[in-house]
Amino acid sequence: MPRMKDDVLADFLLAPHVGVIATLRRDGRPYTVPVWWLHDDGVFWLTGTTNRIWCRQLKEDPRCSLCIEAMAPVAGHVEVDGDAETLELPDFDIWPISRRLAEKYVGRVDPGNAAAVDRFFANMQTEPRMLFRLTPVVWRAIDMRVYRGKRADREYQAESSDQA
Repeated sequence: MPRMKDDVLADFLLAPHVGVIATLRRDGRPYTVPVWWLHDDGVFWLTGTTNRIWCRQLKEDPRCSLCIEAMAPVAGHVEVDGDAETLELPDFDIWPISRRLAEKYVGRVDPGNAAAVDRFFANMQTEPRMLFRLTPVVWRAIDMRVYRGKRADREYQAESSDQA
């Protein structure tokens, strides 16, 4: 499969694309919901409130998948499977990373949005929040600009294994 090049992946993970987290219900069926995420030092950070279903599900069963897709500026797909560790106050200071999430999605790297970030972050601090650290076990990162379908994937894999 055409793997996303490291520099393209790094840029993709900096962009404020919305992700979809898949958690597990008690009966084993998946539950999906859009989320904001932050990638830092090999892990993904997500924040939510204690009353959200996906947050309660992750506390009960940490297995999850995070899917991030975008069409611009790079058409790509990144998905990770792993386990999410629940982090809560007072044992873990959730606010520095929560602030970075607000800066990424509300601020959008524009200093003109600083006041909006401050307001959003102040509101976050009034909610019963928690943080999740998702450590990927499996990565899939596809650059859709060079993706040619399943047949091409098989040919690419065969060529790659012949050269190894």
